[in-house]
Amino acid sequence: MKKIFCVAAIAGLLMATGCDLDVVPQGSPTTGTFWKTEADAIAGINSAYAEFSNDDMYGRGFFWLSNASNDIGTKPRAFSENVKAFKITGNESEVKSIWRLHYLTMKRCNDVIRNVPNIQMTESLKNRILGEAHFLHAVMHLELAYHYGDDRKGIPIIDRVDYENAYVPRPANVKVNYDYIIEDLKAAADLLPYFDDYGQSDKGRPHKTAAWAYIARTALYAKDWATAELYADKVISSGKHALVANFADVFKIANNFSPEYIWSVTSSAKDTGLGSIFPGVLLEDKGWGQYNGWGVFYPTQDLYQEFEANDERREATILKTGDVFKYFGADATFNQGAYVVSSSNRTGLQFRKFMEPYGYPKVGGSVDINYVNTNADKPTTALNVPLLRYADVLLMMAEAKLMQGKNADSEINQVRERAGLGDLSGATMTDLKHERRCELAGEWTDHHFDLVRWGDAEATYAKPLYHAYALDNGQPKVIYAGRVFNPAVHHVWPIPPDEIAVSKGTLTQNEGW
Repeated sequence: MKKIFCVAAIAGLLMATGCDLDVVPQGSPTTGTFWKTEADAIAGINSAYAEFSNDDMYGRGFFWLSNASNDIGTKPRAFSENVKAFKITGNESEVKSIWRLHYLTMKRCNDVIRNVPNIQMTESLKNRILGEAHFLHAVMHLELAYHYGDDRKGIPIIDRVDYENAYVPRPANVKVNYDYIIEDLKAAADLLPYFDDYGQSDKGRPHKTAAWAYIARTALYAKDWATAELYADKVISSGKHALVANFADVFKIANNFSPEYIWSVTSSAKDTGLGSIFPGVLLEDKGWGQYNGWGVFYPTQDLYQEFEANDERREATILKTGDVFKYFGADATFNQGAYVVSSSNRTGLQFRKFMEPYGYPKVGGSVDINYVNTNADKPTTALNVPLLRYADVLLMMAEAKLMQGKNADSEINQVRERAGLGDLSGATMTDLKHERRCELAGEWTDHHFDLVRWGDAEATYAKPLYHAYALDNGQPKVIYAGRVFNPAVHHVWPIPPDEIAVSKGTLTQNEGW
């Protein structure tokens, strides 16, 4: 996968022309000098991965907005407080570039889709490259669509033929986007191989079942339950995936491409510019003096209490006071002795899921580069950060079935059995919501938007959140008071005003923001 990510220089070479509107990313290649050979096609598609290791993409990016959920507490800062209160503008440094980076990646994908068909090359390689472009465009498109689009306005769809037209109005509603995304993913699935057809050097590229899984996810947001069920079932019936036997093992470097893998940010500890910094973002602030953890996002006591007492996922997901864990080769006891949490920890807890890379002994006084980047200002690790995994597919299948009045015990119980829990009979949507929250806590599946699309956000956010241990006048300390979530406004986020300012009136802000 290293050769996929080593494209920053190539991407720079592709930035030959510019446009006025940021919704069409800068960087159309000049067709007179590029898009002539197989090597150009490979370089072109590889450039579409370049922003995946951008800190504002999968390092933090949209996870800043996941802070709205009742699962997350954030290091105190004005921006994160405003996210919790639904008072951001969209022009804050933490989130203003997310829109641009997603459209930049989509632009690179569209360049591939438009130009590669005309290049003389092996048909199988051409199909794969085009499949990758459709897939990556769809994933970028989906992430923007549900964050910014609703039944009043979608997000701009750039014409692949008239690509120089930068000023594209928002479609009538986000369903237009979802339909477009699903067609892109169908095209990707038709063109892409199965994951196990890839050689070692190409692991991390899109594959057929990943496209089907993203169709299921898109259909859930579109409330198209039949399509979600159909495509989740295609993933399940393919026989290409399975749950890893032990939940904690899902988040180990050795299982980066386990049968549970569907789609991840592929990481590397050996190159500062590669992969996701997310594990370091979750690590205790300053890493107890041994590594520069950033300590940005922490699990809440409310999340911890969601787990059943004998749920094996709880201890694998969250560190609480007294828990023993491996830290650079030694046993450490969380929140005791040398491992007391810093004052910036708002909750008294820490996510454990992505801690494995920090468990290996140091070498010559420094972190082992086989697992952790020596540059703590770019704390990438060798652990892939999952964006969609097989357990999620099972739960999407279950949700789609339940919403159609069907029985979903089989899918829910597969996930529960792996967690060491007993089977359910006649599982309900309440059970499904519980399993999604426990199974996917602290991941990029975005519990906030689960609550939004279920219609649960308003009631959930009206309840306060508490510190796990600290008291205030003998009562649990409130870290976030109950909040007002207006479902007519806060179901989407504000589009960055800078993008609107340069759009010549074609891009309008979401209502209420």
